[in-house]
Amino acid sequence: MNPVVQGILTVIGRVFIVTIFLLSAVANKIPQFEGVSQYMASEGVPAPQFMLTGAILFLIAGSLSIVLGFKARIGAGLLLTFLVLATYFFHDFWTFEGEAAQMQTIQFMKNLSMMGTMLFLIANGSGKWSLDDRLASGGEAT
Repeated sequence: MNPVVQGILTVIGRVFIVTIFLLSAVANKIPQFEGVSQYMASEGVPAPQFMLTGAILFLIAGSLSIVLGFKARIGAGLLLTFLVLATYFFHDFWTFEGEAAQMQTIQFMKNLSMMGTMLFLIANGSGKWSLDDRLASGGEAT
């Protein structure tokens, strides 16, 4: 593949990967902090305000890390941690019946797919046109 095309596609891919996480933090969890923490409490999340603050930090730090490609493996680890906890507490399809179980199964599977993306990033790094790639090559663009 042409290296320029590969670089462009990698950057676009990283932006697409983090969009849901970053927007979740800045457009939902931060402006609706009290309501989200109350919902978390109703779902059995311990210390919901503390956990929500942690989730926001993980979402923002992980997203910025991946989109910039700087310490992207760590950023993917942060988002993976968020996904595992969010999936367990909020998409517990095994506790539902009927259509609700089906909807939660779909959400569970979507999160499972995103967990796979994070594992892929942890294993392979952020790719071309990333700060990690640039630092690994001694500052030269690759």
